[in-house]
Amino acid sequence: MQSLLDTIAAPATPPGVSALAVIRISGADAVNVVNTCFSKDLSDAGGYTMHYGHVRDGEQVVDEVIVSVFRSPHSYTGEDSVEISGHGSPYITGRILHTLLKNGCRTAEPGEFTLRAFLNKKLDLTQAEAVADMIHSQSEAGLQMALHQMRGGFRDDIAGLRQELIDFAALIELENDFGEEDVEFANRDRLRSLVDLLLTRIEKLRESFVAGNAMKHGIRTVIVGKPNAGKSTLLNALLKEERAIVSDIAGTTRDTIEELFTLDGVLFRLIDTAGLRESSDAIEQIGVDRAKASMRDADLIIYLFDAETTNSAQLVHEVSQLPEVAYQLVVANKTDLTPDATFGEEVIPIQAKSGNIMSLLTALKKIAGSYEFGSETIVNNARHADALRQSSDSLQRVLHGLDSGLSSDLVALDIRQSLHFLGLITGEVTTDDLLDSIFTRFCIGK
Repeated sequence: MQSLLDTIAAPATPPGVSALAVIRISGADAVNVVNTCFSKDLSDAGGYTMHYGHVRDGEQVVDEVIVSVFRSPHSYTGEDSVEISGHGSPYITGRILHTLLKNGCRTAEPGEFTLRAFLNKKLDLTQAEAVADMIHSQSEAGLQMALHQMRGGFRDDIAGLRQELIDFAALIELENDFGEEDVEFANRDRLRSLVDLLLTRIEKLRESFVAGNAMKHGIRTVIVGKPNAGKSTLLNALLKEERAIVSDIAGTTRDTIEELFTLDGVLFRLIDTAGLRESSDAIEQIGVDRAKASMRDADLIIYLFDAETTNSAQLVHEVSQLPEVAYQLVVANKTDLTPDATFGEEVIPIQAKSGNIMSLLTALKKIAGSYEFGSETIVNNARHADALRQSSDSLQRVLHGLDSGLSSDLVALDIRQSLHFLGLITGEVTTDDLLDSIFTRFCIGK
């Protein structure tokens, strides 16, 4: 990372032709840099003001623009910032950026604007990560989780946990200062009750990660079944497009096919797989092995079978071979060809070829409802989940230490460890490697 005292600039809109493009400038000299190439003097311009004029490169007019001024500390980064809105030609955007760079600023690194917002205490680390989640959200559920985190919901939960623990840690540390006098400031029973309560809260947050991860990245939905059950036809029916090749020849699908499908604001990551059977064809067998691996990692398995060629006993055996996952739907295809066949109330009847899959969509909507975002905090970040795990492990050691009669200095060490891991989540505790890992994943200009 280059100097954070530099004034930086970068396009804040994606590359390509568009009606408008925005270039963002931030740093102590942001206004002065823009003054070197803008047709109006912005030295006395107030924050939250917009100015019409022209960007010039020497005597040549580059573009007709609107310039927005934001004054420190009331800006996204907490620094003086300027945004130039011009016409969305990649050539024009490049010319404006080149003019700014030769007049006193440098190109921003990925995530550097948001990093500065974090360092200037405009955002905590969970909110900064939520910015990236908002940019990459692909569903209503994912967006609402990111918005909740942006508004400080997760930060407030973690801050509450930390503060309760800090209050007791201070008393434990005070005992260490009076170690030779054998005094006890922290009531051990109250500390044990507090740790039990914190462990319960942390465990609830940790358990939410499975749902949060699915809401963020999509519910991994694996469509499996024997060859010619109609898996690829079902995938096409759900997507309403001919995405997968459909053939009467068994074993057409040799590899997994993955597509995104949104239902009631929840993202499903649909995975079509090779038909489940033992094959002498080496390539087909690789596809079967991948299908089995996909099932083990699934949130939802849709087991599709041919109602015309499968009897109840066969179905029971086939379903018993499936791995345990969060959700499982057993779906009978081609039921129009076997109107008298019965497989039980739990089996969902469809006709994928004709697109008659409403009964399956109803079942999927019910599952989507269980992933809808409510008002409670849901963990959707693997880094947060891991930090919660390590904090929980430290608190377990605190309980063990209390039960074993460990000295207060050793108990305090485990409390400090727990506080450390909670602090990593929000950014009270940081390292350069951690910040680099988070912010270099951002796009340039954010």
